[in-house]
Amino acid sequence: MNKQSIKDTSWSASRSADVYGIEHWGNDYFGLSDQGLVTAKTLTTQVPLMDIVKGMTERDLQMPVLLRIENILDAQIYRLNNAFSEAIAKLDYQSPYRGVYPIKVNQQAQVVEEIADFGARFQHGLEVGSKPEMIAALSTLTEPGSLIICNGYKDQEFVELGLQAVKLGFKCFFVIETPAELPIIIERSKQLNIEPLIGVRVKMTSKVSGHWNSTSGDRSVFGLSTSQLIQLVDRLKEAEMLHCLQLLHCHLGSQIPNIREIRSGVVEACRYYADLSAEGAALSHIDFGGGLAVDYTGARSNDSQSRNYTLEEYCEDIVDTLKNTLDEYDIEHPTIVTESGRATVAYSSVLLFNVLDVTKFEPIELPKVESDEHQLLQDMREVLTYLESQRVQECYNDAHFYRDEIRELFKRGQVDLRTRSAAENLFLEILQQINKTIELMERIPVDLEGLKESLADIYYGNFSLFQSLPDIWAIDQLFPIMPIHRLDEEPKRNAIIADITCDCDGKIDKFIGQHEVSNTLPLHEMKDNEEYYLGVFLVGAYQETLGDLHNLFGDTNVVSVRLNDDGSFDFVKEIHGDTISDVLSYVEYDPKDMYVAYRNTAERAVKEGRITARERQEILKTFYASMQGYTYYERDE
Repeated sequence: MNKQSIKDTSWSASRSADVYGIEHWGNDYFGLSDQGLVTAKTLTTQVPLMDIVKGMTERDLQMPVLLRIENILDAQIYRLNNAFSEAIAKLDYQSPYRGVYPIKVNQQAQVVEEIADFGARFQHGLEVGSKPEMIAALSTLTEPGSLIICNGYKDQEFVELGLQAVKLGFKCFFVIETPAELPIIIERSKQLNIEPLIGVRVKMTSKVSGHWNSTSGDRSVFGLSTSQLIQLVDRLKEAEMLHCLQLLHCHLGSQIPNIREIRSGVVEACRYYADLSAEGAALSHIDFGGGLAVDYTGARSNDSQSRNYTLEEYCEDIVDTLKNTLDEYDIEHPTIVTESGRATVAYSSVLLFNVLDVTKFEPIELPKVESDEHQLLQDMREVLTYLESQRVQECYNDAHFYRDEIRELFKRGQVDLRTRSAAENLFLEILQQINKTIELMERIPVDLEGLKESLADIYYGNFSLFQSLPDIWAIDQLFPIMPIHRLDEEPKRNAIIADITCDCDGKIDKFIGQHEVSNTLPLHEMKDNEEYYLGVFLVGAYQETLGDLHNLFGDTNVVSVRLNDDGSFDFVKEIHGDTISDVLSYVEYDPKDMYVAYRNTAERAVKEGRITARERQEILKTFYASMQGYTYYERDE
């Protein structure tokens, strides 16, 4: 057995698990098989994602594909409700928990319908912030008593829909965001003779860390100040409707990484609750909004993309703080409401895509020595002869100097293209040798610290960053990214990932590393005539609804699966992604008019003798077929 074979067989899937951190961020939903395959897991089974990919291929669902795993969505709803129930029982809290899912986090019908269906056993409700979301909630929820929390700005029609929902048996709360909403609610409720359920959102002064901390504090665009709160109470008293004020809403922020900040916010909320109760409000519900974080990095820290607490600790801290604080005021325990959206849906979706091509920053072929070789090329060859650890900085400087000199000569026409090509190849060879040398050095010169990243491969993925992963571009969000197969092999390449848009921002160059954020991702060498698949995990929150049509790349294919206890799985739903015709219509083109215009162009070419009538038909056939095709790169059958 040769050395290469020994090295290959020494690698294992468990070592890949360490490299990609799947056991830290996977939340027990994802793992690795001994065969080096990423698996989706339930309590009783695990299914390789590659088996699901095979099923997609057989159904003509090409990459990229957004995979939704319904079991994971159900499990997160169960875990959230169960964790609160256990905390309530353990701490002898005297009221229940009622969760609501904020539709804005992922508005796709498959997601909302599954949450409503599985969540019915817990009376898990929905949060809406617009009339379209209200319509979605009313047509999806079926369980009487389910909560509908109405946030956002509410016009007369919005209010009427909510009042009618109350009559149908839903607990539909209007959360007052601005003073202007109250007169509409009072007027419409009296006109329709339906007593409203009113909540009020207060501006919290407790500040939290992370990306989304501007929803608290005096400059928050949502919620009432203390002065406006008193005016609201007085207005409700005048209208003899103070008893309708039954919910306090206090959203601290999304993706709160530090549990201490959550505790602090609960204490402040209790003060509002106690004083509003003393004013005569018939409060019975307290809504802490969102905030339950997703540990994207698996670091279990108070970093903005992690969290330093478990789900159980989150629930216990809220229940314990709420109970102890309100008991001091001898106030009955209210129903606890949270709007956990990100934590509910993030784990259930995975973006899968294939790699189309690779660019490597290695010499293609070192140039042969020619008798009339330019002196600068000879100088570059000489650098390789004195490259050692004590002289790496010198070699680095020399390589850049000689390469840049040849580039200048090329611009002035004093060397030809072949000479410049030889210089570029020699330059890459020198840098590669320097990189190997500094890997063995304890102290690396400052100028060379980024050399590894500058030599990283570029793997071109069949997806659009702007369509499917907009938060990476917009707010530097980190998502776990890794191959979904070949993980029993050592990933020997370091790479960044580029999408297929014509945009320099269409790349991913920040990854979750073993100990810190890394600028490159370990990947495997591409094999001829074999697809290489990567997965981007934890993308269920916001990514599907925030995407845009950069370069007119549309929605991807979508597949929902359900895992069975025997290791099999069912394709529950499948949606083919946008066609070219679809996305053109989104930006105000009329596909029929476009076809007619192109047909006229082809007919003119026939009249001018450029093509035959039969060729015209083939051209139009190709045009029409393309209009009905996928917007992403399609492999030939």
